[in-house]
Amino acid sequence: MLPLHRFHQAANLLENQIIKTPLIHSPFLSTTFGGEIFLKLENLQKTGSFKIRGALYKILTILGHSHINGVVAASAGNHAQGVAMAATAAGLPAFIIMPEWSSITKQEATKGYGGKVILAGQSIAESLERAEELAHNGKAFIHPYDDIDIITGQGTIALEILDILPDVDIIIVPIGGGGLISGISTVIRSIKPSIKIIGVQAAYCPSASEAINKGKRVCVQSKSSIADGIQVQQTGQKTFEIIQECVDEIVLVNEEEIAAAMLMLLEHNKILAEGAGAIALGALLNHSVVVPKGQKAALLISGGNIDSSLLGRIINKGLLNNGRIMRINILLDDKPGSLSNVLNLIAHLNANLLYIYHDRNEDSMAVDTARVEITLETRGHAHIKAIRSEFQKAGYPTV
Repeated sequence: MLPLHRFHQAANLLENQIIKTPLIHSPFLSTTFGGEIFLKLENLQKTGSFKIRGALYKILTILGHSHINGVVAASAGNHAQGVAMAATAAGLPAFIIMPEWSSITKQEATKGYGGKVILAGQSIAESLERAEELAHNGKAFIHPYDDIDIITGQGTIALEILDILPDVDIIIVPIGGGGLISGISTVIRSIKPSIKIIGVQAAYCPSASEAINKGKRVCVQSKSSIADGIQVQQTGQKTFEIIQECVDEIVLVNEEEIAAAMLMLLEHNKILAEGAGAIALGALLNHSVVVPKGQKAALLISGGNIDSSLLGRIINKGLLNNGRIMRINILLDDKPGSLSNVLNLIAHLNANLLYIYHDRNEDSMAVDTARVEITLETRGHAHIKAIRSEFQKAGYPTV
């Protein structure tokens, strides 16, 4: 296990270079889930993610080597941005290999921090291979997770948590390649081993979970996940060894639960988190992690870099799933006053009209009939049930 003094040295080196992000108490989440829930907001970190910690520490560590004239990294986005920003600050060119499916927002952000983006590979593993090929002639390869310096930089988060909340009982951490949870769990085991460390992965890419179950590193088949920041098909060798030794449990969260966690953070805590950043809360939502009453849990909100278009889709889907939006299609007599009667019924039912589409030209309908598609803002599933019932009583057939 890495010695604790390394993490304190890293914290001192990074002290004036990064943000000591807030650790806030959430009254809403605490009431909802029973224990006292705190959120470590690394989405407010420079570049919008914890990744700047490891990237900057690594680059500052290698600067003493005179032969280094640039850096190469592979990442789907957050590590890319961290390396680009850190390298630019150090006066080094950064060549960033990103999978071809990387979000445009993260590609452009990486370029904005000074990185030279190269799209290569259909997975992180393929991008890593390409990055290692480019790392020659004085260019240092900056691994996104399986590197002692990267792990050390990420572990400084644990020191900040303990400084603010020394009596924390549980820390819940997202897992991709394992660098974040390896750093945090190493620090915790050195200072206060009674604290429970729980890792959370997307069910669509359970690489660390499968590795622990089988007792060895495995490469899993992965589906596209909204938690793309942790979509790593094989955990690192160094990180796997630390996870085996220091992490108590790994749980899985599905896509619907990740989306619901993102929406809950946005609505009730005014926190914008990407899928990987919100996944720790997803573990509370699906009850794979339970925080006993009276205990304190810190959830790592690891990043907030998300495409605006994806955010819009997640919000709409979440509202539909939570009964906050409903869609209804009805057939209506195509005569004066018919639509007005429908709108009066909606007002009587205390629903808010968001969208209406009126079509009288469908081939399958009678000439005196129109189809009306209505989207309403509602208060929950009970409200939706009442609205459907009242529409049926009023004689509006649904289609």
